[in-house]
Amino acid sequence: MSEVDSIPRVAPPWPFEAYAHIISPIAAEDGGGYLITFPDLPGCMSDGETEADAVENGRDAFIAVVSALADMGRDIPAPSFSPDDAAAPGASGKFVARVPKSIHAKLTTRARAEGVSLNTLVLALIAEGLGRRESRA
Repeated sequence: MSEVDSIPRVAPPWPFEAYAHIISPIAAEDGGGYLITFPDLPGCMSDGETEADAVENGRDAFIAVVSALADMGRDIPAPSFSPDDAAAPGASGKFVARVPKSIHAKLTTRARAEGVSLNTLVLALIAEGLGRRESRA
């Protein structure tokens, strides 16, 4: 039995669906398929031949990371977004931000390189930044 097999599986404090995730295509020269990552859970990732496979494999990775964190006695990061946040007055889930053209160009280039939409990239960066800030608080 390997060390990984000896980590007891735990029930996560928040469900898989509560965590933002990013699905990006993997270049054909790197094997193809899709990669799933979780901005709130650094290092938690998986892949699959299809987007659905990546999500299903991501569920396994999610449980493995949560279980490993619990086994090490470390805090399990809360999701950056909760349904309670959506219920806040004035929180429609949409806002417009003006940024300098140079930042817009860099974001667009990075989104294209990662194979995701600009909105997906910006959402992931915001979630990651909020996660870092909340973990310091």
